[in-house]
Amino acid sequence: MHLHGVLDLTYISPRARIADNSLVSPNTVILGETVIGENTFIGDYVVIGFPKRRTLRKLLLNPPKHPVLSLLDNESKGALIGKNTIIRPFTTIYENSVIGDNVETGHNVLIREETRIGSNTIVGTGTIIDGYTVIGNNVRIESGVYIPPKTIIEDNVFLGPRVVVTNDKYPVSKRLVGVVIRKGAVIGANTVLIAGVEVGEEAVVAAGSIVTRNVPPRTVVMGSPAKPVMTREEYEEKKRKYEKQ
Repeated sequence: MHLHGVLDLTYISPRARIADNSLVSPNTVILGETVIGENTFIGDYVVIGFPKRRTLRKLLLNPPKHPVLSLLDNESKGALIGKNTIIRPFTTIYENSVIGDNVETGHNVLIREETRIGSNTIVGTGTIIDGYTVIGNNVRIESGVYIPPKTIIEDNVFLGPRVVVTNDKYPVSKRLVGVVIRKGAVIGANTVLIAGVEVGEEAVVAAGSIVTRNVPPRTVVMGSPAKPVMTREEYEEKKRKYEKQ
């Protein structure tokens, strides 16, 4: 089918379940047993339910002579997308991922398999969530963030633009260790979190810091390596004065 001279590349699995009042744009691929909740928007060139790597490797061992999308559809377990969610164009969500209600993605977002994202969370443009990750409710992830496997991000966390989370302390090693970011923490732009660290509840990491050790709760750290500079209470007081200027 052509729309105004443009090829329509839409593919929706017969196994998928899409709420009647959701809006799916043209050129969207929805694979497997994907479920899309009510009042959800799926933008152009979005792929939902893309199979994991080992499935693709298996298909390449003995490539069947069938259309590629139908092959991927047969193998995909699909993804779960909540209600009142906005998935903007050129986002790819792999199979076995669960996206909560009222979630928004920016453009060009990648969410790999076995990712869990809670409700009311924003995932900014160009962000990569590399799978096997748990992200809580009311989390704000700004543009260009990288989140690797084994990361745990609790509720009400803020990650500024270009934050990089790591999971390999001595690359390339055989041991991956996740970062844990506790409730209400704030991570400033261009921060690097080294594998295995824990950022405590309501802690703040200043922009551009490199965090090499655990950050205590309600503590503000800064620098490379990041060191404590004030309490969260002092930080909030500075913020109040700044906002009144």
